[in-house]
Amino acid sequence: MNNLRRIPVRQICQRLSQNARLYSEGTFEKIPPLTTLTDDEQMMKDTVAKFSQEKILPHVKTMDENNLFEQSVIDELFAQGLMGIEIPTELGGSGCNFMTNIIVVEELSKVDPAVAAYVDIHNTLVNSLLMKVGSKAQKEKYLPLLAQKCAGSFALTEPTSGSDAFSLKTTAKKEGSHYIINGTKMWISNSDVAGVFLVFANANPSAGYKGITTFIVDGDSPGLVVAKKENKLGIRASGTCVLNFDNVKVPEENLLGEFGKGYQYAAGFLNEGRIAIGAQMIGLAQGCVDATIPYLLERKQFGQDIYSFQGMQHQIARVLTEIECARLLTYNAARLQEAGKPFTKEAAMAKYYASEIAQNTTIKCIDWMGGVGFTKDF
Repeated sequence: MNNLRRIPVRQICQRLSQNARLYSEGTFEKIPPLTTLTDDEQMMKDTVAKFSQEKILPHVKTMDENNLFEQSVIDELFAQGLMGIEIPTELGGSGCNFMTNIIVVEELSKVDPAVAAYVDIHNTLVNSLLMKVGSKAQKEKYLPLLAQKCAGSFALTEPTSGSDAFSLKTTAKKEGSHYIINGTKMWISNSDVAGVFLVFANANPSAGYKGITTFIVDGDSPGLVVAKKENKLGIRASGTCVLNFDNVKVPEENLLGEFGKGYQYAAGFLNEGRIAIGAQMIGLAQGCVDATIPYLLERKQFGQDIYSFQGMQHQIARVLTEIECARLLTYNAARLQEAGKPFTKEAAMAKYYASEIAQNTTIKCIDWMGGVGFTKDF
């Protein structure tokens, strides 16, 4: 024990005390709380919250019943610049940061997670991948379209390769100056309304997963068929479909990034997507609570509103605490991404925990509302 190095606790504490004094005097810039937003981020948060209430909320029930987005909602998303959040302004985008993506998804999810999914996939997977690995010509051709009028879809999953995405069977065979894509994709979000697809196909099957390559495929390409649309239990307006590729001809200049690096792109960019899923889940959970509390204050039992019962307040306090914990995990992962620091673990933690909390919160809100919570009219 005597050989152990003694920790200079007293010296460390003195330094910390000195730094605290300098912070209080304004000599050092204070480290802001994790949930602190810049003026621009706060403005976007407020704007999207107002937009969601005015332009999306009136259509939520109809879109859910019809399993389809209203065209007016899609048009408004483009008009507001929400489909090109990080795309540079010179290419028709809004030129914002990654955290703004997260804030937008959270605010949209408070009103309709289906709309949030549409915006999330488009921005954090399709736009992001094109911006970071696309050629100058690809960026100039596709980013203005994606920012202003054309939805994007990320075509990775297949019937036999879900979590094990690297075992995909879709192939891309080189013929002259083109690649011929054949195969089937499944569970592909945004595919019913997309005009641009990022398709993962194996262009060198003998190399295994190292042959997986990413291609930009136009939605009107001959041989590309958007097939069965899943009849989902939730997030219904967001289309999730089967894609069939029957000798789809793609010019070689539409190969995105490096040949054989598709597996790296999929693994890497899905990490950013996980942070956005965390934002979607905390928005969903917060939206449920915000919609439920007014009912609890209005509903009277035994001479008082049910919100005032201590047993109810214990449950509400716990749910709100859990939502805030999920928000902190998600914001932390987003700030790490922006800082260029490793965030893979934090992204996975944010997605996992926020998803668990969203499920728990929605169940609780249904319970708190009693019989009306089990109806679609409330």
